[in-house]
Amino acid sequence: MTITPYPSKAAPTRRLYIAAYDIRHPKRLRRALHLLKEQASGRQKSVFEVFLTEPEKERLLERVAEVLNPDEDRFFLLRLSDHQAMLTAGIAVPPLDQQYICIE
Repeated sequence: MTITPYPSKAAPTRRLYIAAYDIRHPKRLRRALHLLKEQASGRQKSVFEVFLTEPEKERLLERVAEVLNPDEDRFFLLRLSDHQAMLTAGIAVPPLDQQYICIE
């Protein structure tokens, strides 16, 4: 039996994004916070570090759009460069896809 380490060619590619929001209503704020905490590997107040595949990104954007009021709220999802070295501080924990290091 051969064990292929993750990621394999069949594994989806995850990309690093920074997600941030400015939401005025407390109920919408809690709902958005819950959605992003499901995906986030790290956060600082209303800014989150998320590693997403393309389908995960699309689903997150759909779900966030259902929560936001476009007249009052803002949401940003910024893809970071794949070509920059990732710098870490603290105790690093290797994630499942081994291309990245998560700080806990």
